[in-house]
Amino acid sequence: MRYPIGLQSFAKIRRDGYVYIDKTRQVYDLVRGGSCYFLSRPRRFGKSLLLSTLKAYFLGQRELFSGLAIEALEQDWVQYPVFHLDLANHNFKRPGELGDAIETFLAHAEGDWGKDERDTSHGDRFRGILRRANERSGGKGCVVLVDEYDKPILDLLGTPLEEEHRDMLKGLYSTFKAADESLRFVMLTGVSRFGKLSVFSGLNNLRDISLLPQYADLCGVTEEELHAVFAPAIQELADANGLTYAQASDQLKAMYDGYHFAVGSPGMYSPFSLLNALCDHLLGYYWFETATPSSLIELLKRTDYDLSRLAQEEQQAETLNSIDLYEENPVPMLYQSGYLTIKGYDAEFQTYTLGFPNREVEQAFIKHLLPAFLPTPGGRSVFAVNQFVRDVRAGQVEAFMERLQAFFANVDYQVIGDMELYFQNALYLVFTLMGFYTQVERHTSRGSADIVLQTPGYIYVIECKLDGSAEAALRQIAERGYAEPFAADPRPVHCIGVNFSSQTRGIEGYLIESRG
Repeated sequence: MRYPIGLQSFAKIRRDGYVYIDKTRQVYDLVRGGSCYFLSRPRRFGKSLLLSTLKAYFLGQRELFSGLAIEALEQDWVQYPVFHLDLANHNFKRPGELGDAIETFLAHAEGDWGKDERDTSHGDRFRGILRRANERSGGKGCVVLVDEYDKPILDLLGTPLEEEHRDMLKGLYSTFKAADESLRFVMLTGVSRFGKLSVFSGLNNLRDISLLPQYADLCGVTEEELHAVFAPAIQELADANGLTYAQASDQLKAMYDGYHFAVGSPGMYSPFSLLNALCDHLLGYYWFETATPSSLIELLKRTDYDLSRLAQEEQQAETLNSIDLYEENPVPMLYQSGYLTIKGYDAEFQTYTLGFPNREVEQAFIKHLLPAFLPTPGGRSVFAVNQFVRDVRAGQVEAFMERLQAFFANVDYQVIGDMELYFQNALYLVFTLMGFYTQVERHTSRGSADIVLQTPGYIYVIECKLDGSAEAALRQIAERGYAEPFAADPRPVHCIGVNFSSQTRGIEGYLIESRG
């Protein structure tokens, strides 16, 4: 089986015999259902391949669709003028690069369809190209496909170039409304839909299908598709790792499944991670290889976001489709980047419950965040966490706390905002990266414990103070009964009072009381 890892060309995949999950029935329904679309999906989720498939379809390349669902559905195979603007494979971090990319795109199109010297702006030139192409093709209309429309903005969020790129793209995209009579089909894909950035200003005929159930499986891999197409590969993965087919399937699901793009929609597997795992016969953390945007990390730190909310975040429906830099809400960016996904929906209050889609994404995100919140000399913060695991698993609480105290002492702090929340977030990251079940602010009838950490053999109840005392923290655990919910639990319970110092920016002292 040939895996199309990193391949985004539908034509190459089909001609060279790579495995292809047939999405052409969905493509056919999409084309018949409307003419101007926007689709938001996380990076590396098959958006580029979808547009490449649409391009081949509108170019009338029937031979590429032999044996696929659309072959029996489409009878005409009409060829249209297709304009494919690919912004996914460019780096826009230097001045002039976006302008050069647009200029190259327009110049190539003008070479095919002619140029009017009176058209000078990008928008006017593109409008003229579409008009001439439509006329010369007999009025059938043109097809415009834009891949990762928002990359030139996401790459530059918070920099002087961001506004310049926004205005440049707004001028180009506004063409779609002005040239409506020349268009047969338009589709833009990206990670985000911006709110007050006004990139889509005036483009009211653009239909956002990102959260619609009928398009939830347009990109990605469903459970049914996984077993129908990759059953032999799953067995090979199982054999290579000493697992049964069912065990290998369960582990694939835990690692790579769990994306939901509509309420009640089937879970979707990340195609990039899934293909890599099947090809390598290894359940690896492939998402970790794709960098978390630095702008997202800075936004989380700047807004004092409580990281424990990541496990069960709630958000109004209307906020998921836009990134609004002026309200400084990191959740839409977390959702649209793929770090959070839909877990549930409250129809009465029109709120979504969000959470990590799977183990791979959670671990990747935590590993990216830990160095940002706990930068250590030599960048060894993630590596150092591994040394804590043995102590916690073995119930060696004194050894663990000594190691944690030394770890904080070596951190190169650049604390921003609420320092107490900062320390709490740092501990949450450390414990979550260990792979243990971690709760922050666990509610009881008399208050909330700062952190509850559970392993198969032990329970840790941790209360933190800032510029207080370890004695006061430990006393609060007892007085408010934070450990009482575990009274009938056979596991030993370690109650730990910790005091952080704002001056030393580390653990000033701790006390331990063990039960059981």
